[in-house]
Amino acid sequence: MLARRLIPCLDVADGVVVKGVRFRDHRVVGDIVELARRYADDGADELVFYDITASPEQRRVDAKWVERVARELDIPFCVAGGIRSVGDAEAILAAGADKVSINSPALARPVLIGELAERFGSQCVVIGIDVDGGSEDAGATAWRVIANSGKPDAASDSGRDLLGWVREVADRGAGEIVLNSIRSDGVRGGYAHAQLVAVRAATTLPLVASGGAGKPEHFAEVFERCGVDAALAASVFHSGEIRIDDLKHFLAARGVVVRQ
Repeated sequence: MLARRLIPCLDVADGVVVKGVRFRDHRVVGDIVELARRYADDGADELVFYDITASPEQRRVDAKWVERVARELDIPFCVAGGIRSVGDAEAILAAGADKVSINSPALARPVLIGELAERFGSQCVVIGIDVDGGSEDAGATAWRVIANSGKPDAASDSGRDLLGWVREVADRGAGEIVLNSIRSDGVRGGYAHAQLVAVRAATTLPLVASGGAGKPEHFAEVFERCGVDAALAASVFHSGEIRIDDLKHFLAARGVVVRQ
């Protein structure tokens, strides 16, 4: 069995790491490079950086801080933010990122997924999907894929059906999906199991759970119940309430295979 991955998420705005609740009311939590180095030293399997305002502001993530991060890290990392073309992706990968993630630009122009996969290989192409739609158990017909969610005043319903979009991105050549539950984000009540189980049944692509981690049991439960390949979290890692090396020992004791 492949080891399950633990991925700290660093939301970036105005050159610093921020964190909000349900994609709103963001506060500064630290320096990009300092946090990245801390997580690498603590045993993170990967890191993901989201420039949360790049797409709403119609710009690309700044490659300069990506270069600074790459000089400090010896673990894989993924970067997202306003990547709209093969040229945009090439600049970020050349700066040192191992993967690029696209979300709103893929919704606006789905052929971009195939263009990136053909140029760089599917293993470099991650699709972020931000999903909302009332309570988690509302059912697949109520789950809405949201575009431009990094800025609440720019966010909008993409008109895409969640499971239909999951199947489409797989068909177009994506290499991985990160499912971000807006309702669960930052509230620390656990991951959105129903959504994750539905997506897991819809695709064989590697699936990363995002949004809702509040305690070690939440990580164990999402691996045990939802069949995800990785769990992404932010606030519980930023605050130091959960240390990654401690979490790995906890998961291993529950029988979850992790990299030590």
